[in-house]
Amino acid sequence: MKYGVFLPNGSNGYIISRASPVYVPTYEHNLAVTLEAERQGLDFVLSMMKYRGFGGEVGFWDECLETFTLMAALAANTSRIGLFPSVTLLAHHPAIVARMIATIDDVSGGRCGLNIVTGWNKPEYTQMGVWRGDEYYDQRYEYAREYLTVLKTLWRDGRVTHRGRFVTIEDCVSLPRPKHEIPIVCAGMSPKGIEFTAELGDHNFVMCSRSQLTEIVRNVKATSARHGRNPGTYALFHVISAPTDAEADAQAEAILAGADPVAIGNMIASAQLDTNRGGTSDLLKSGLAKSIDEGNMAFLGIPVVRGSYRRVAAELDAIAEQTGVDGILFSFPDFVQGIRDFGEKVAPHLTTAKPTGTGTLFGRPRAPAG
Repeated sequence: MKYGVFLPNGSNGYIISRASPVYVPTYEHNLAVTLEAERQGLDFVLSMMKYRGFGGEVGFWDECLETFTLMAALAANTSRIGLFPSVTLLAHHPAIVARMIATIDDVSGGRCGLNIVTGWNKPEYTQMGVWRGDEYYDQRYEYAREYLTVLKTLWRDGRVTHRGRFVTIEDCVSLPRPKHEIPIVCAGMSPKGIEFTAELGDHNFVMCSRSQLTEIVRNVKATSARHGRNPGTYALFHVISAPTDAEADAQAEAILAGADPVAIGNMIASAQLDTNRGGTSDLLKSGLAKSIDEGNMAFLGIPVVRGSYRRVAAELDAIAEQTGVDGILFSFPDFVQGIRDFGEKVAPHLTTAKPTGTGTLFGRPRAPAG
């Protein structure tokens, strides 16, 4: 199994509650998280990007460190772990992204990938004047397909002329090219998202309940096979571990009791605008009624694995056995301590879901141009 960390580069990480650490994001914190993940043998870290938060008492995601700048800084101060910045397609021209990724690839020595974010949160983009109209909800995977085609051509050839439905560029040059292949992460949960990932992605990161995960893994494999491809699926989970089940359960229940209703309401209001069915926005809208384990909105709709160190290990083993998932992307209430506890107290008890720590997601040399 591959393991990664969803970096807390937005305010308060991925828990919307007064009973979890409330903080503004800093480079110092994200570096400490990444270095601990590297020390504990985890494979990668991924940073998200939000341009407008959801407020409330906790100011959820009101502040967010910029993803490419953050990953470039982390690349210069780490030696082994993989790094996935996130491109929000509406906010970045593909020719600019091509250069930024080539730079991080060079700084990191081939440890850089890219997470594709099509974008569903309309207010983020209307404030900057880059929203493409509400038809974009249904068009966004067509847009992403054309965008990624241009991006990959620039990485492969260093220049491209493209006159498409969404992107037009004339003899556009982007040098230097990345020295290594750039693995692409997508978030394929809806039918359109799964088809896009199966066709163009290398890894599929999903935020869904445990009960949905087996079906998504199966659908991704079946759809990918039609394209002659085999991207792996990685699931997002919160982990709350403690010396005893009772302590972990008490922490989870306190987070649920301290949920920020205003921030949650603001997020769901934005999600309700999205017409793409079966994706992240639908998951968020359904999160109010879910249990802690299945992903209540206090936990951003992300399912929670909780308990003693042995119980958490047993749960992770069961997820691996039952779903066929290829890896897990972790979030924690306290990231540094949570990663340390996973590496030192949970991982030794794993059987099916043992970490590989091989770093094989990254570092494939790119063929010479021409």
